[in-house]
Amino acid sequence: VRVRFRVRVRAGVSGRRPSPNPNPISPSSLELVSYAEMEASARDITAALRPYGIPCIGDGDTGYGNAINVKRTVQGYAATGLAAIMIEDQVAPKRCGHTKGKSVTNREEAFSRVQAACDARDELVAQGANDILILARTDARGPLGLDEAIERCQKFREIGADITFLEAPQTVEEMRRYCTEVTGPKLANMLEQGKTPILSPAELADVGFSIAAYPLTLLSAAIKAQENALALLKATYDDPDTPTPSVDDLGLQTFENVQDVVGFPKYWDEEERYRIS
Repeated sequence: VRVRFRVRVRAGVSGRRPSPNPNPISPSSLELVSYAEMEASARDITAALRPYGIPCIGDGDTGYGNAINVKRTVQGYAATGLAAIMIEDQVAPKRCGHTKGKSVTNREEAFSRVQAACDARDELVAQGANDILILARTDARGPLGLDEAIERCQKFREIGADITFLEAPQTVEEMRRYCTEVTGPKLANMLEQGKTPILSPAELADVGFSIAAYPLTLLSAAIKAQENALALLKATYDDPDTPTPSVDDLGLQTFENVQDVVGFPKYWDEEERYRIS
């Protein structure tokens, strides 16, 4: 049962900041955000991660246009400090790889995108600019079959992609075959309740994967926690005799921990450092 108050606002998240959006689907899942919005998001994210030395992979989607646009996207993402960029072979506008209705480009266009991305990377290195890895993704498994998806990944590596990503293999055997027949580092997409079996990190390593992504784990957990908390609060609104839910009932963090997570202690330390007597 979904909890709905009289005023309902859903956040359309492109990685930057929440905004009122009547569409309950994340715009980034359907390529409803532009290159400029994604590039701005990347700057915010890499700035937040930089003090901790945490690398970040940016989703370049389909490159936002033709091969020239792909090169511009790679150059822009590299300038933000992203460690890698993912470029895929879906027909624009792309969509989540585990949902219906997706289709892929022909081989020629798919390979042209990856070639442009690798050329942009190499040109940046030659100029002494920010280096960036190319993560080439194919969604061909669904519409065209596993053989085609593996052959595309093999060609991506031949072109020069640093990492490959075959989206939505449907069995462990398919995952193992991909890892056996394609060289180089490979990414596994661990999307709960999606098309791909969920394996532990040790199992993924045994199959042959080097990187694992958990794209919806935190979002799904957050949605469930928020809906549960809202249901409890709504119950007190509907029935004044309902006891006010406790912090434990609502599943809340302590206020002290919330302050720590959002950075108040660091701010207070800096404030004290520059305090004028």
